[in-house]
Amino acid sequence: MSHLLLVDDDAGLSELLAELLQLEGYQLTLAADGPSGLAQAMEQDFDVILLDVMLPGLNGFEVLKALRESKQTPVLMLTAKGDPIDKVLGLEIGADDYLAKPFNEHELLARIKALLRRAKLTQADADTSQSIKEHDIELFPGRQEAHCNEHLLELTSTEFAILAQLIDSKGELVTKETLSLEVLGKRLAPFDRSIDMHLSNLRKKLPERDDGRPRIKTLRGKGYLWLV
Repeated sequence: MSHLLLVDDDAGLSELLAELLQLEGYQLTLAADGPSGLAQAMEQDFDVILLDVMLPGLNGFEVLKALRESKQTPVLMLTAKGDPIDKVLGLEIGADDYLAKPFNEHELLARIKALLRRAKLTQADADTSQSIKEHDIELFPGRQEAHCNEHLLELTSTEFAILAQLIDSKGELVTKETLSLEVLGKRLAPFDRSIDMHLSNLRKKLPERDDGRPRIKTLRGKGYLWLV
């Protein structure tokens, strides 16, 4: 059973979501403010965290920033409807996805399932030592780990999935539509910059190549290319 953490100070919404998620078979822990949400997130290993932006004590961005210093638990930010700044800032800090309030329950469940599909591992998968090597980058899909020159890269599950997708298609164009469907589990919407922000974060975490060439090339208006 997947264990979710919902951090939201709206008691009515939390009660409704708790009923919905429990009916869907999820175990749910609730927190009503930023400090208690952060404490729960640090003390336990959740499969997905649903994190509201507007919280008392610490806002959602502050909680996420503190969490990302030591844990890469998948985080779905719940943002104010029509506020692109919240979305961009959350992705910059390390959120895996965002959903604007008010949201459809089916959309929420789809986003959660997409996060679980790429981050939830069986114990057998987690024990595997199989890897994919690309120059100085080595991926361990079973552990959701990426190494560069044997140094662990601190990637979110979304960043790891994008990196794996690009390396798997090395030398070939990967469109933003493909990345959105395969990694985020949703169709690319007009003006949606989620993939761009995840790529920007990924680039910052990848060390420079020895030959000075970029690892990822952007083809404006088309997508991305992993250079070989």
